[in-house]
Amino acid sequence: MENPLSKWRSELRGTFSNNAPTIPQWELDLEKGDDGGYFGPDSAAWAVHGSMTTLVAGIQSLLIQALHPGALAGVHDHSSYRSDPLGRLAGTIRWIFTLTYGDTAAARQASDKVLRIHEHIRGSYNTNSGEVRPYTANDPDLLRWIHLAFTQAFLATHEAYGGPIPGGPDAYVADWAVAGALMQVDNPPTTVSGLDDQLASFTKELRYDETVAETVAFIRNPPLARSQQGGYKVLFAAAVASLPPGYKELLKLSTPRLGPIPLPVTVPTKGVLSVVRWSLGSPGPSEASARARRIRLGV
Repeated sequence: MENPLSKWRSELRGTFSNNAPTIPQWELDLEKGDDGGYFGPDSAAWAVHGSMTTLVAGIQSLLIQALHPGALAGVHDHSSYRSDPLGRLAGTIRWIFTLTYGDTAAARQASDKVLRIHEHIRGSYNTNSGEVRPYTANDPDLLRWIHLAFTQAFLATHEAYGGPIPGGPDAYVADWAVAGALMQVDNPPTTVSGLDDQLASFTKELRYDETVAETVAFIRNPPLARSQQGGYKVLFAAAVASLPPGYKELLKLSTPRLGPIPLPVTVPTKGVLSVVRWSLGSPGPSEASARARRIRLGV
């Protein structure tokens, strides 16, 4: 019989790999390729994406993205996030890690695959002015919003709960602008100031409504194994605590409190992330494959 610790570790690994029994082949395949990729071991992208803060960032990114009615319509109408949340999570992880650790050809192919899938995601939504607007997932504004929300979330959560970033926050925004360009985002921001400006340009388009409330409720309490639910509550609280105040207010979320006193978030969050790091091992398979490829190529 599998002991409780082994069972917990197996369930945790399964959460990020759609319950694959072994390391997914795509992670091992990142050892293949003809160049060092867009980023290297000393890059801001490796520092942020190799950190467990990505667990908090993923939650926060979904919360921010939900505020745009066009982006939410695409998820609500076409995504399998309710029926197959682990499958959707595994697909997102594959894209992020392929861009971060794969060679340039793999990164381009992964992005092109997402764009092809987006071609079939179509519909309409009501804007804040009452206009019925048609959309596709490859609409330039929607691609930009998703990129901005991702960059904001991964940077903010790493600054709150992670270690130093080589080159500082601007370096991460500039690194991930490469991903934006691969996803056909025109002129993605390359500095924190530029990121803030582009996010601000969407303010009038954002809103909180019943569909957002339903989405937030699902993100707050996803169908995870019982052994992971306590840790997830800590990570959700961490995502909320590190949200920019304007988004937190719009989402009607607040940092947990005991009466008027805010409950501590940073220490419990770092504790949970350390336990997850210990369980999953470091470096992860994607990073290990990238390092092996770079050694083979003499990069």
